[in-house]
Amino acid sequence: MLLFDDLLKTADFRATVNGLARAFRDRHTLPPIHQLGLVVPDVERAASALEEQGIAPFFIAGGAPVLWRERGGERRVRGRMGLAYYRGIELELLEPLAGSDFYNQALDSQGGIVLHHIGVLVRDVDAWAEGLAAAGVPVWVRGCLKMGPVNVDFAYMDTVGVLGYVFEFICWRMGGWRFRPPPRLLRGAGWLEKWSGRRSISV
Repeated sequence: MLLFDDLLKTADFRATVNGLARAFRDRHTLPPIHQLGLVVPDVERAASALEEQGIAPFFIAGGAPVLWRERGGERRVRGRMGLAYYRGIELELLEPLAGSDFYNQALDSQGGIVLHHIGVLVRDVDAWAEGLAAAGVPVWVRGCLKMGPVNVDFAYMDTVGVLGYVFEFICWRMGGWRFRPPPRLLRGAGWLEKWSGRRSISV
């Protein structure tokens, strides 16, 4: 189990993150790390604690993905997540889901913030997931989130036995355009939530 606090304590956070799963990523020619997926008991509480340490305000949202296919079977799940950037790395806070124990498995009994997955941005989630599956790393979850005109396709790969955590492919799209979520946009949305006093919206 790798705790986020241990990553924060390193002399060079970004270099430490970029070193995660280096041999695995090099072997499969995978893109640079974009995201750390962090499992927490309560997103709002974890976001507040990290914001007190100087991390930009988190944009927090809850809802149900339009697709969640786990081990090949469709499930209905609901949950909440918080998004922010820290030193160029996207941080995704994740609460345990209703309808699946996929995130619950990584919960720390002491309430720590646990690294659940590392994620990379790709143009075609299915193509990358199928390529890694052909190399012996199966797809654990294939999903899609929809937030207004924005779709987020993702595939979680079962790398726990190899890495100790999950590997994720991610693609953000608006219409036919793929994009990287702008740090300023997430920061602004986080500030707006804090100013409004409502730390979580439904999508």
